[in-house]
Amino acid sequence: MQFDWLDIVTTILGLIYIWLEYKAHIGLWIVGIIMPALDVYLYFTHGLYGDAGMAVYYTLAAIYGYIAWKLGAKQEEASLRISHTPVRMYLPILLFFLVAWWLTYYVLITWTNSTVPVLDAFTNALSFVGLWALSRKYIEQWFFWIVVDAVCTILYVQKGIPFKAGLYGLYVIIAVFGYFKWIKLMDNGE
Repeated sequence: MQFDWLDIVTTILGLIYIWLEYKAHIGLWIVGIIMPALDVYLYFTHGLYGDAGMAVYYTLAAIYGYIAWKLGAKQEEASLRISHTPVRMYLPILLFFLVAWWLTYYVLITWTNSTVPVLDAFTNALSFVGLWALSRKYIEQWFFWIVVDAVCTILYVQKGIPFKAGLYGLYVIIAVFGYFKWIKLMDNGE
């Protein structure tokens, strides 16, 4: 089996990213700009068109996340402290997720030759929600990532991207620990 160097590089960047996210360190957004920019090509060449499109979104969302955390830190906004997702947001989040899942699925079956449109669309839609929750520092973002990472692990094994699959398997474990770490940080007022 021939290994893709980009699979290895983005996996290393992914390890740095998750470590910075675990620490709730703003540097995660810098890595979050570089890694998905490279992932666009990696995923596209492996037929994961939804993930390629999602990587474009991740790049843009990382720019937003960096600005939100940077400005929030300067303004000391309470909304940028780790907190729970407000209950009033549950229904809008669910509706957004379902619409995003359907739209992504529709795009994949209409304009690509994706062999995994349901799961590719699912992980993409849930990633939209997860990245938004991360940008707001909602602790529940970890739950979204546990599900996304578990499904992506399987997809990447099927698509022949072994290092990325291993990374996402590790992400599942780190996301569980990250949740508990953020609980401690939240209790300390961070």
